[in-house]
Amino acid sequence: MEIIPVVPRGYCQGVVRAIQIARDTAKSNPDTPITMLGMIVHNRYVVDACSVLGIRCLEDPMKTRLELLDKVNEGIVIFTAHGVSDSVKEKAQKKGLKIVDATCPDVMKTHQLVLEHCKTGGDVVYIGKLHHPEAEGVVSLNEQIHLVSDEADVCSLSPSLTNVLITCQTTLSMLSMKRLLVLCTERFPDARIAPEVCNATAVRQQAVMNLKNIDVLIVVGDPHSNNSNQLQNIALNVGIPHAWLIEGTWELKENMIKGYDRIAVTSGSSTPTAITSQVIDFLKQYADDGIWCPPETLSVPVI
Repeated sequence: MEIIPVVPRGYCQGVVRAIQIARDTAKSNPDTPITMLGMIVHNRYVVDACSVLGIRCLEDPMKTRLELLDKVNEGIVIFTAHGVSDSVKEKAQKKGLKIVDATCPDVMKTHQLVLEHCKTGGDVVYIGKLHHPEAEGVVSLNEQIHLVSDEADVCSLSPSLTNVLITCQTTLSMLSMKRLLVLCTERFPDARIAPEVCNATAVRQQAVMNLKNIDVLIVVGDPHSNNSNQLQNIALNVGIPHAWLIEGTWELKENMIKGYDRIAVTSGSSTPTAITSQVIDFLKQYADDGIWCPPETLSVPVI
């Protein structure tokens, strides 16, 4: 059995930046209530690490960032790597909260792109995941921005849209984005196209697409992480027979890999390296001696 660590994997620069901002904020304000408006990045172990620093996380999939702000009445509010709309920032300011913005620079770039286009009076077709905080933040910027998550959304777009710009969420699957992009361009053949899948997401997805003769791909990531889920989906779409998304070593089962020759391991861009490294080390030990030690007895590594 061969264990193949996929390169690149793990934290992207936007995630590193967001986590460092959270740590610095906690260190500089030890006596001030600090609230994250959603998960700083989509990994619960990173959120737990922030909690140890005294940072409260507000997360509710049924509420928008604007609605979550109703529960924050004092101190500092941290906007996550996924970004927020201007209305969220304005509401936080009116409530007298100190704002710390950890929005990923690539997401900021998308915000600037769509806002500049809206200023010209044009419409934006934004390919993104429904209820994802990044998509929520972008679509909330202007009523001229229209979210497309599936084929039905494309069909429902008004034919009266003018001067159309088509762009997308930074963490989308390149394969899924291209399928919807084709449909959007068929509906608006004169549209300007500006795909915004970030480089970190693209190279991780391409690395999976480039894998050859792999029997199993293990993706280490949070189930809430869109980019982690996309890596699993891409693996299956390009013909890797088995792809598993796990949070860490403790979720591994012997039947996931037993009897297979080539096992690749990658991780989402919000997954701590220490957790992925523990998975790789465990699998390599199993490959060497064939002894399955219950992985659920392993503790979560310090991140």
